[in-house]
Amino acid sequence: MVPPVRIRNLGQVDYLDCYHAMQRWTDARQADTADELWLVEHPPVFTQGLAGKAEHLLEAGDIPVVQADRGGQITYHGPGQRVVYVLVDLQRLGLGVRDLVTAIEQALIRLLAQHGVVAHALPKAPGVYVGAAKIASLGLRVRRFRSYHGLALNIDMDLAPFDRINPCGLAGQAMTQLKAHVPVIDRAQLDADLLALLVEGLGLPSARQATIQSSLPTLRA
Repeated sequence: MVPPVRIRNLGQVDYLDCYHAMQRWTDARQADTADELWLVEHPPVFTQGLAGKAEHLLEAGDIPVVQADRGGQITYHGPGQRVVYVLVDLQRLGLGVRDLVTAIEQALIRLLAQHGVVAHALPKAPGVYVGAAKIASLGLRVRRFRSYHGLALNIDMDLAPFDRINPCGLAGQAMTQLKAHVPVIDRAQLDADLLALLVEGLGLPSARQATIQSSLPTLRA
């Protein structure tokens, strides 16, 4: 039996603190450990994935750059962006890596549709797009069938830092955000809707059974 999912609503957290906590938590989890979804926002930071190339960072300026062990290339995180880290046991859920990516993309597409925004995924460029502009990015790592890292949805943020990089390694990739399509956004309701869609899409127990916490797990390195 799959235990109820645990939700961590963390507020704004430094990227490195969250990254290291994900690694430690994933290494420490057991066969009966509940899956977790972490809702977080980061101070401005560029993160470079395992496939990242130095030439895709055009100008860091005053924004720190962190090398991460997720898939994909370079992206930007900052205030006004909803990041959800997806820490699930794929084997227990009967999912493959492609299933995980598709489930996350479809949850985002359905969320945007609920707000009147038509979005789509691309087979060779993970993420979610409105027209040609990218509104959500994905970057994942799977170790021993257990995932971490996750998604970043642009909601109401300063998009200018994306001009300092080739987002996800794509020169000239246009970026957009929900605010450009939906002037008034209820962030709490948006989070609740996104969580419900992720829980459903991943085959996790009902979000109504979730336990909710507001701090990172306290595991030592």
